[in-house]
Amino acid sequence: MATENEHALREESTTEVAISQEESPHHLIKDKTLSWKKLRRYDSLDMESGSLRHHHDGAAKGGGEYWRVVLQLAFQSIGVVYGDIGTSPLYVYSSTFGSEIKHNDDILGVLSLIFYTITIIPLIKYVFIVLRANDNGDGGTFALYSLICRYAKVGLIPSQEVEDGDVSTFKLELPNNRMQRASKVKSKLENSNFAKFFLLFATMLGTSMVVGDGVLTPCISVLSAVGGIKEATSAMTEDRIVWTSIAILVCLFMVQRFGTDKVGYSFAPIICVWFSLIAGIGVHNFIKYDPSVIKAINPKYIVDYFRRNKDQAWISLGGVVLAITGTEALFADVGHFSVRSIQISMCSVTYPALILAYTGQASFLRKNNHLVSDTFYKSIPDPLYWPMFVVAVLASIIASQAMISGTFSIIQQSLSLGCFPRVKIVHTSTKYQGQVYVPEINYLLMLACVFVTLGFRTTTKIGNAYGIAVVFVMTLTSAFLVLIMIMIWKTHILLIIVYALIIGTIELVYLSSVLYKFDQGGYLPLAFALILMTIMYVWNDVYRKKYYFELDHKISPEKVKEIVEDMSTTQRLPGLAIFYSELVHGIPPIFKHYVANVPALHSVLVFVSFKSLPISKVPIEERFLFRRVQPKDIHVYRCIIRYGYKDVRNEQEPFEKLLVEKLKEFIREDYYMGLAMIRNSNVDFVRNEEGEVGGEDDDEIVKEEEMERDMADLDRAWRCGVVHLVGEHEVVAGKGASIGKRVMIDYAYNFLKRNLRQSNKVFDIPHKRMLKVGMTYEL
Repeated sequence: MATENEHALREESTTEVAISQEESPHHLIKDKTLSWKKLRRYDSLDMESGSLRHHHDGAAKGGGEYWRVVLQLAFQSIGVVYGDIGTSPLYVYSSTFGSEIKHNDDILGVLSLIFYTITIIPLIKYVFIVLRANDNGDGGTFALYSLICRYAKVGLIPSQEVEDGDVSTFKLELPNNRMQRASKVKSKLENSNFAKFFLLFATMLGTSMVVGDGVLTPCISVLSAVGGIKEATSAMTEDRIVWTSIAILVCLFMVQRFGTDKVGYSFAPIICVWFSLIAGIGVHNFIKYDPSVIKAINPKYIVDYFRRNKDQAWISLGGVVLAITGTEALFADVGHFSVRSIQISMCSVTYPALILAYTGQASFLRKNNHLVSDTFYKSIPDPLYWPMFVVAVLASIIASQAMISGTFSIIQQSLSLGCFPRVKIVHTSTKYQGQVYVPEINYLLMLACVFVTLGFRTTTKIGNAYGIAVVFVMTLTSAFLVLIMIMIWKTHILLIIVYALIIGTIELVYLSSVLYKFDQGGYLPLAFALILMTIMYVWNDVYRKKYYFELDHKISPEKVKEIVEDMSTTQRLPGLAIFYSELVHGIPPIFKHYVANVPALHSVLVFVSFKSLPISKVPIEERFLFRRVQPKDIHVYRCIIRYGYKDVRNEQEPFEKLLVEKLKEFIREDYYMGLAMIRNSNVDFVRNEEGEVGGEDDDEIVKEEEMERDMADLDRAWRCGVVHLVGEHEVVAGKGASIGKRVMIDYAYNFLKRNLRQSNKVFDIPHKRMLKVGMTYEL
């Protein structure tokens, strides 16, 4: 959902030198007292920085409009965020106990475990602590990683620009009290290559596990819901349940290309009905069967449960943890809503409904131990069976939809950080930026879901696999959060220790339990993660090597000047050439290769580099940064186009026109900045007693003529047409490279590159105006 209340308003500030085109330089000088101290340096990238300041909420906090928006978002969040955790009552008790309950009080012990697990992990940890670690309103593993990257220089690619810190969404709100502990941790991270690699590795691992979650959630949710029909008819065999589930899953993936926007508003009412039904049935069962289960609030029953069952109780924790599946969605989806709306919906609807549902099932099981395998459907009163079955299937589909959409977002974020091969990102909604669709990933997920459902067939086996993915991501989030507490929040050391001891211990115990079932299906998410991690590592490693190669062989500005000046005016073709490169600092080596083979240049040449910042979104006003390659009369510019990890590139965006408009703004601001420097350095400019400026200087006229000439040349080139020069880099392992390096570069990387989309398809470059320039890099 759109975060209207989080990102609605952004304040534009007028700089000392950036005035409108209509204003003359004389008007500028009369109205402004130009201070040299305010001009940090004559660098074109400074002009673009500062156009926006910190964002503010769209409505005043505490006002009626603010709460109206928050409550609306809270209602909408019910349909998107809680589908996964909300459908957990379908299979938790059956996964925990298996086929039999050995002692009646074991039910109280498991209910107590479920109660405290839901209270401590989703409610206390995520709703009241983790949600605070959002990245300008966005959440997830990448949000935590981006916060750490902004506070400490732990990026592995040397593409930092001082001006990036001036982007309005880049800034961190840090406490005033600086503590020595935070500085030490920050220094160790920045000076340790191992720490940098480990943070990136951990982020990749976390995202891979969430993608594995995106495979298992549809399988277990749909299979559990459809399995309920066997209570109505004995003709519904296990095979028919499996094939019916597969049919639903295939239909679910086939409609992904339409996006979730068209059906989004139907989600919340369905999940609200689901929560109302499970809560109501829970109350009914609690009153009808055994109200004494309320005593499970006493944690003594957990101790008794472990005393009676010992290692079997520890193994059963793998089933209990399924009660909090989907908790990570609380944090990952906060960007579509707001922190306050998630807190309200969780505390007022989701948490009470889940507690009532599990309590009611426990009451039912106290009198019907033998029905534990089908606890959910057996505990439903007969008149509500069919309505509950229909709503359960719908809720399971919605839960699956949320995780599938989350997987698409994760792949988009991985792609932006150079951690995933190029795939097509389709923006399915003009209203909600977070709704994207990745065709290749969609069909791979569909095949994976079909094979998992066919292979495992029962929710118990899938549950063994499901728990590992869930707990792994939670543990990783806790580790990142401890770093943020130390470095950014400056939390008191005692609170950090308490958090690590309580939350960390609980999650590690659950992790040890789910890992025990590794050979019973637990290997599946780890296998998914291993495949994804291999793809991510290969792509990212070669991506970094290629970037360092370009950085080491970049062309100096003096060489560019020499190349351009060697060409006569007859060798400058009319038109605008856009040369794409991943190199942020300097001119890429492929330019020299191009000139050597095509000894002609267009009248205006712009080197464009796409750069991802460790923030979620970059406002369009701050996206383009320009630098001029001297001398001015050669009309060569460098442009850095900055994106956040949730921005969509060139999707329904008039890129060429926008680039030319921003370049014109830069030329005008470059002129006014130059004029300001003249006014501050020229001693002939002296104010008289009336405050008027005297002493005209010929430099003003020269500067104005230069600006007009540059603008005219750019307009002329734009009218003559635009050509896109795309570098196609073939990479091979260098001579003497090890066998491992040769396998990674010559086979693994080039296999991925050949079988996935090329850059022109990713950036939607028109085929008729595209020219590919090939060059081989020996890495």
